[in-house]
Amino acid sequence: MTADNKIIIQIYEIQTPDEAEAMIELGVDHVGSVVLPEMGRKNPDLVETMRLVEDSPAKSCLIPLFADSDRISLAIDDCRPDIVHLCDAVTGGPGDWERACGYMISVQATIRERFPGVLIMRTIPIPPEGIKSPVPVMELARYFEPLSDFFLADTVLPVDCGPQSGAQPVNGFVGITGKTCDRNTAKRLVENAAIPVILAGGLHGGNVYSAVKAIGPAGVDSCTLTNEMDLRGMPVRFKKDRSRVARFVSEAGRAAVMAL
Repeated sequence: MTADNKIIIQIYEIQTPDEAEAMIELGVDHVGSVVLPEMGRKNPDLVETMRLVEDSPAKSCLIPLFADSDRISLAIDDCRPDIVHLCDAVTGGPGDWERACGYMISVQATIRERFPGVLIMRTIPIPPEGIKSPVPVMELARYFEPLSDFFLADTVLPVDCGPQSGAQPVNGFVGITGKTCDRNTAKRLVENAAIPVILAGGLHGGNVYSAVKAIGPAGVDSCTLTNEMDLRGMPVRFKKDRSRVARFVSEAGRAAVMAL
């Protein structure tokens, strides 16, 4: 948690000004939006969403679901977020993941140079409990830390993850699994990182209190399990359930107060 025990509340898939306004009223600190590959330049809803957040106490956070530095730079230039969040999946054996990190770090260096006022959040992938990580988590964090302002500890589904094998929900990117990551690994990251760590992965109003108490992150993030659900009980992308968000904010805040 932050020095004053105020926990950062981050909520994702906020794509319209109306939902952004509702999130801010509920006490959300980081209003997260997604830029999809098929979106054109200067998507009017996203631009207006960012401008609404700009005039509030909250910060805007933008995830581009593509990895090219020039394209990411165009999205930043169009939307002018407070934070750009990079969540590329890191895979491969020894040597392979290090080469992938080299490219990702070069992208962050480019963003830092072109947009010195924009903060950078980097996802650190952590598998579910009982699943061996395909990459060394702490070493990965050390690679990215010098050019990052926040880490997001989020759940990755390795290819050998049994019935969940072979696919992240968004190919090539970490996130929206709806599954919790290994708490012990997340706690080690929180304890060893020199920058704030926001905890993500399968969090909702029913488990965020215990997660905050066990791990002590600077913030918590929710997307999938604060979305509306369809008739089959499946999350609806890009549509928030405001009552779920309200409970998430309340329970995360209660955990932070109890830590005083």
